[in-house]
Amino acid sequence: MQTNVGVQPVGVQPMSVSSTMMSIQQPEAWGSGICDCCDDMGICCCAFWCFPCFQCSTVSQFGECLCLPLMDPGCAGYCGNSMVCPPVSMAMRAAVRERYKIRGSICDDCCTLYWCLSCTWCQMAREIKRRKQPIRVVTAQTTSVNMALNPQPYQAPQPYPQPYQPYPPAKY
Repeated sequence: MQTNVGVQPVGVQPMSVSSTMMSIQQPEAWGSGICDCCDDMGICCCAFWCFPCFQCSTVSQFGECLCLPLMDPGCAGYCGNSMVCPPVSMAMRAAVRERYKIRGSICDDCCTLYWCLSCTWCQMAREIKRRKQPIRVVTAQTTSVNMALNPQPYQAPQPYPQPYQPYPPAKY
């Protein structure tokens, strides 16, 4: 059985509306310079007196394996400079730059690490310490209070009910 139902073609398709919001963060510079040892003397003293311990501590604060810096070749960790660009230090510096969106390049990292390994590690430690500081967010909310135009008179609070006491027996 066929029925003749009037079918009309759709003239306009429904449109889907979507919006995407993207935030592009511009890379920023390091929080301190390579030779800014006076910004945090504790970091620089630790690096001066026991550089391998300092490296391991810095890597641990960054969230990586504690013994990772000990894999750098040669005695780079013991004397604070290197004849080659240490690969673990390069990876660490690139990771710090990437995580904190600091501008720079691998070439910059290599040159900085080659010429002053200990100062570069101090700079990374200061940056990690600075970024780990808790951020305080202060919010304020305005509250409006409506006062009644006809204030009610103050009523004293009612006394608490007394515990149940049976009536005394009736006298006849």
